[in-house]
Amino acid sequence: MKQTIVWIGALVAGAILGLLGLHWLDRAMEFVAVVYTRLFQLLAVPTIVLAVITTFATFGSKGSGKIFGRTLTYTLLTTVAAAVVGAVLYVLVAPGNLPAEAIGQGKEAISEAPHLSYYSHLIGLIPNNIVKPFLEGNVLSLLLLAFAIGFGLSKLPESENKAVVVKGLLGLQELLFLLIRGLIWALPLGIVAFAAQLSAQVSAGVVADSIGKYVLVVLGGNVIQFFVVLPLFLLARGLNPVHVMGRMMPAVMMALFTKSSAATLPVTMDTAENRLGVKQNIARFVLPICTTINMNGCAAFILVTSLFVMQNGGTPITLTTILTWIVIAVVSAVGNAGVPMGCYFLTLSLMSGIGAPVAVLGIILPIYTIIDMVETAENVWSDSCVAAMVDHDLSN
Repeated sequence: MKQTIVWIGALVAGAILGLLGLHWLDRAMEFVAVVYTRLFQLLAVPTIVLAVITTFATFGSKGSGKIFGRTLTYTLLTTVAAAVVGAVLYVLVAPGNLPAEAIGQGKEAISEAPHLSYYSHLIGLIPNNIVKPFLEGNVLSLLLLAFAIGFGLSKLPESENKAVVVKGLLGLQELLFLLIRGLIWALPLGIVAFAAQLSAQVSAGVVADSIGKYVLVVLGGNVIQFFVVLPLFLLARGLNPVHVMGRMMPAVMMALFTKSSAATLPVTMDTAENRLGVKQNIARFVLPICTTINMNGCAAFILVTSLFVMQNGGTPITLTTILTWIVIAVVSAVGNAGVPMGCYFLTLSLMSGIGAPVAVLGIILPIYTIIDMVETAENVWSDSCVAAMVDHDLSN
């Protein structure tokens, strides 16, 4: 309780500092926020790799396969639910078309955005050397390597050499968690900086109201998924959603400000183990996987944004169109690149591929910061729910 009060106080203090409008203060807060995020990102990549390798190596491919099966099932169910909620809200709210002059301005904003084909993205997941995925922080490629190494270790006959390798990996993992706990201890400073950044952006007019209904659908869908759908999943498995949410709040808050599930992963794992009580082998296996494939917020964003862009291009939004894009959104979200603004660029790629007016995405770009924050918090909350449900299932 004391820790939560400190975090809330840091949030309020940061918001006040951001509203002061002092340039030097904004720059200082930006520096602290960037340093804090980079430190978590530094630890996130080795955390993901070591968690998957040690789980496979120490529990064997058969036991890990059972955990992975449950993880994948809950991931797909919650992601589909998020996309369906977004589709229902889109039909109910029915955002109108943007004026032609607004779309024209959007062309300028989108002209400098990188265009990445989905085919290129998928090919890029297959590493052609062992160093490149680490240098690029390509989480999916790293997972493929980790699965291969962990599976290989699990198949090696018991020997002194195998024991030395596994103990070395476990020792590195303990060292990482020691560093992570140090960063968590300093979390209030990070919250002050992140809150000041956000407050300064909002006061500078980042949030626009020209596409209010679209924003209402995207954020409304995230809120419903966060406070209604995911708690219903927990209740269905006999878990108390209020208890789970209260215990996982440090990770959710961290995700809100860093806008990166991967950067938040060290906090998510530590919080799940030490506050929620998820077993270590489950938390360290489920959460790195969920960070990569469990993208509830991304699925909703891809669906709603794609429908909105296509509608502005003159495409009739029929039931068949909605159902088709629910499938596309879920598959795309699961395979989404683990990079900043990954959902945005993936949607841009999809819309470019079908000839839709991508200039609309240029209008969305200025407010994507807010959307990305909420999406990431929802993604981490969903990861936490999946970990809690898998732990509950395998404990009974």
